Amino acid sequence: MSSPYLLGIDTGGTYTDAVIFREPEGVVAKAKSLTTRHDLSLGIAGAVDRVIAQSGILPSQIGLVSLSTTLATNALVEGQGGSAALVMIGFSQEDLARGGLQEALGRDPVVFVPGGHDVHGNELPLDLTALEEAAATLAERVSAFAVAGYFAVRNPAHELRVRDRLREITGLPVTCSHELSSRLGGPRRALTTLLNARLVPIIDRLIDACDRFLDSRGVAAPLMVVRGDGALISAAEARLRPIETILSGPAASLVGARYLTGLDRAVVSDIGGTTTDVAVLEAGLPRLAEEGAIVGGHRTMVEAVALRTFGLGGDSEIHIDDRGLSPSITLGPRRILPLSLIAHHHPEVIISTLEKQLKAQRPGRHDARFAVATGLASPAAQGLRAQEQTLLQRLGSGTVSLDALLQSASEKVLLDGLVARGLVHLCGITPSDALHVLGLQGQWNAEAARMGFELCARRKDGAGRVIAASAAELAEAVVARLTRQSAEAVLATCLAEDGGEPIDPSTSPAVDRALRRTPGIVGMSIALDRPLVGLGASAALYYPAVARMLGAESVVPADADVANAIGAVVGEVRAVVSVVVSISGEGGFVISGAGENCLASEEAEAICQARQRARAAALARAAAAGADDAVVTLEEHLDRPDVEGSPRLLEARIVATAVGRPRVASRDMGAVSPSAH
Repeated sequence: MSSPYLLGIDTGGTYTDAVIFREPEGVVAKAKSLTTRHDLSLGIAGAVDRVIAQSGILPSQIGLVSLSTTLATNALVEGQGGSAALVMIGFSQEDLARGGLQEALGRDPVVFVPGGHDVHGNELPLDLTALEEAAATLAERVSAFAVAGYFAVRNPAHELRVRDRLREITGLPVTCSHELSSRLGGPRRALTTLLNARLVPIIDRLIDACDRFLDSRGVAAPLMVVRGDGALISAAEARLRPIETILSGPAASLVGARYLTGLDRAVVSDIGGTTTDVAVLEAGLPRLAEEGAIVGGHRTMVEAVALRTFGLGGDSEIHIDDRGLSPSITLGPRRILPLSLIAHHHPEVIISTLEKQLKAQRPGRHDARFAVATGLASPAAQGLRAQEQTLLQRLGSGTVSLDALLQSASEKVLLDGLVARGLVHLCGITPSDALHVLGLQGQWNAEAARMGFELCARRKDGAGRVIAASAAELAEAVVARLTRQSAEAVLATCLAEDGGEPIDPSTSPAVDRALRRTPGIVGMSIALDRPLVGLGASAALYYPAVARMLGAESVVPADADVANAIGAVVGEVRAVVSVVVSISGEGGFVISGAGENCLASEEAEAICQARQRARAAALARAAAAGADDAVVTLEEHLDRPDVEGSPRLLEARIVATAVGRPRVASRDMGAVSPSAH
């Protein structure tokens, strides 16, 4: 029987990519469409319809749909997401200062509930009075709840009771910390849970969009989502734990890079519209972040590939500092809509406004800057202040120049708040516009890009000189800046992997001399010990120069523009479960994790039960995640010090890992069979 056709989809901040993949031929067809954030199904439909048409297959021939996305990563990098209430069981106010939790909370509410458990899983008195009084009011302000209990990884009973009560009162999604991590460290686990709750509406919208589209086209195949460690999970599991999809896109790109290049050792850098993600391949595999993924400045407890995410991409906001004698350019970290893109959809409004601004005798404060409502409704709009609601109403559903929209300087802060909520997009010149000005890209409105760069070029520096002689000169400076910041991002990642003294490539004079190849008595140079693989739609335009700057071989594979979508369909399902055996306070041993706590009187009995529980739970989770015929491996970590001359078990951690290929729908009547590859 021939191998089934697999559909890979990657929904990024700018583009949605789709590939049809089949063994042994590999990529059968590929296509792109603009990501439509107000209705993701439109972008998905555009890419998938094109790729199915190009492949010549029927939708019914697709046996598996696998999705990778940068939406969760971008949301955390840009500070977006729904509003969530954090419920802390058994914690105190002082715990908010640990693990970056206070900073992550921001304006979101927190409720402290008496209760929790001790290190052995024994319950402390639980009092839900304060929570029940506040729940209904909180439900009007937030879109989800996050629940974190003291030592919930030893006993999740209180988290489960709070979850059930909140669902009963509010009907809103509730995330429990024990569902996301089995590791100790309550505040950081609470932070991870809070971020997960904020991401629920974002990933729900994405999966709903995919489901609607697939149903409309007659695709009766399982839907999988790429996790941050490169493994696949079912769409149902992704809805419950969207935090696990952070770094989904980058993880898929690493899997795709390995498939496309065959390289076992490489530095992989993936440039998108919003972010650049850099990781190192060793022995054909990416290293996992042992302490949890860092995204948007937050150290989570999510197991993900060890990569660094930088707010740098084709749609990065351009900042021009013209206050000094020599103007400087920096890019990111915020993504904005390229001027050429918004003019592609609304040419009359954009072009006429730019023409008016060009006729003005003096440069305006908000020249070539626009705002457009995203069209998102609740829950993103919940909890807005009156001033924010007024500004949003004034914007309406159209595209408005900032000089017409903002009536005072203070409203710029309000606008930034609406942008952070995902309710408004800012529009202006970006590196993508620079490529349009230089004739290196032409898919959107190049005239709008040129006018925007001309407006910015005529601004004056501290000496009264224009910052650039022409739009093209400024565009070249922006491309050079993106090349340099990309090199700094790659170098920062490699230096961190080497584990030496921390060096910031963006501020080090020695690094600057090496990257510029500045001559001197002491010659400074940099060379990577492995190829630099560039991925992304614009990789071929930037990464050969980045590689030369870093003294590395440049590799940009033929399908670099859809590497994420390829990685989405060649991955495996993987489930990891930890079960802990510890000494009971009353003698004997406590078995905790992957179920209710239980006791064993003998060490051998306890470890045997832990092995069985971990194996069974890993297989069950793998099956729930969409795997067929998963294989389990066990690791045992024993803490057995000598006590009075004889070894004594203090703690044993049994880790079970189940790995399998995702279930694939067969062509006959939608039955399910194992994948052929």
